Amino acid sequence: MTATPKRVAVIGAGSAGVCAAKHLLEAGHRVTVYELGSYVGGLWKHDNDNGRSQAYDRLAIITPRDRTAFEGFPFDDETPRFPTHRDMYRYLDAYARHFGVMEHIRFNTAVELIEPAPAPDGEPAWTVHLADGTAERFDAVIVATGHLNEPAHVERFRTEFTGEYLHANTYRNPLPFVGKRMCVVGTGNTGVDIAHDLCNVAARTLLVARSPVRIQPKVVLGIAYPDVALGLRKPWIPAWFRNRVLSALVYLAHGDQRRLGFETPTARQHPTSSEYIVSDIEFGRVVVKPGIERIDGRTLTFADGSREEVDVIVAATGYRVHLPFVPPEVVKVEGNKVDLYKRIFPVDRPGLYFLGMLNPLAAYAQVFEAQMKVLTQHLGGNFALPSRDEMLASIEADQNLARAAYTDSPRHELEEADPNYPATLRSLQVEGYLRKRFRGRVPWPLRTGVGRWVAGRMVRRRLQPTVR
Repeated sequence: MTATPKRVAVIGAGSAGVCAAKHLLEAGHRVTVYELGSYVGGLWKHDNDNGRSQAYDRLAIITPRDRTAFEGFPFDDETPRFPTHRDMYRYLDAYARHFGVMEHIRFNTAVELIEPAPAPDGEPAWTVHLADGTAERFDAVIVATGHLNEPAHVERFRTEFTGEYLHANTYRNPLPFVGKRMCVVGTGNTGVDIAHDLCNVAARTLLVARSPVRIQPKVVLGIAYPDVALGLRKPWIPAWFRNRVLSALVYLAHGDQRRLGFETPTARQHPTSSEYIVSDIEFGRVVVKPGIERIDGRTLTFADGSREEVDVIVAATGYRVHLPFVPPEVVKVEGNKVDLYKRIFPVDRPGLYFLGMLNPLAAYAQVFEAQMKVLTQHLGGNFALPSRDEMLASIEADQNLARAAYTDSPRHELEEADPNYPATLRSLQVEGYLRKRFRGRVPWPLRTGVGRWVAGRMVRRRLQPTVR
């Protein structure tokens, strides 16, 4: 079945946006990418003039380059095993140029509002309003701005602390903090990276672990830890076995982390990975503290009763979903929760889609690719969504799974609990195709067992780009 090419707007030219544009162009759609700044790469472009980059000077990713690359476009040989932000920007810029995305990007263009447009023919339509006062009509809009663009501040740090305060999104390097007493709040990847960065020049460096954490290594026995972790995330590998193997590897690398001052997690968490912070703590360069109970000027009182006077608080406290161009009546954002079917489709908003609105256990490149394969199939007319009630039930089930698996915190509201999410999307492609073929319902012989396997094999052979 060949569908009519659609006009599609992509908002954002970061890694998700350029991936979306590449897949849409290959499928024959007419694409316009709106980018607030002058560059592709989003947060990976150091000091991006769109104001959305949090890349500090020594930032490197936690997944090896082979798992970070998009399909059919590997990193060059100059890239280290764990790419830096400069490598990431260079890669994304080359990717956009190689696949002809650049000429479809409107740089220095701010989107003010998106809203459903009148559609006399019954097909979805959207109007994109720009900051210059103009507006354009599209058949579909893909929001690819990500969720790391609005810092989540702890208000009392800003109002009660009389020293210097900054959020991690403005931190770039340790030079302004030579000889100062530093307190980094947060033990995510950014927090431990910044604490390691600072401890080499600061008079004293505290790291506040407000909740339990387990620091994973980047390399175990010469093997990249993410290669092991992601390699074990197969549907046929029992979760108990995977968890025991990974826990054993973490223990082998770092031992019992309670000796470092960290509480042991009792639920799943988004991974924190570091080769350095454990040795920094062992040698006293970084001191771990529990949560801050009280602030008196520059004096902090911690949950263990200890008190320290510090000069600077660096809040590595994460981000909040911020979509100022999406009215709440179109898609409602509550905290960090956005109700999307399979993290892509808002219910009752045909033609509007989201890319990368999650914290996955898989590498982001794999997630973006899998999401776009579903979307191009849908836009090409070969994918039907389930009923409204089925989508709502699926959203609720996924949220319940995440609540049961993860600790209760804003950070985990976007966590994707399915460790095989890209594989789930591949199955979703098959289901959507069959649903379209059989007018809304997948026949029961094709839902389970051998029938499902055979149907999957046959459908995947036919799932080629559907627009020419």
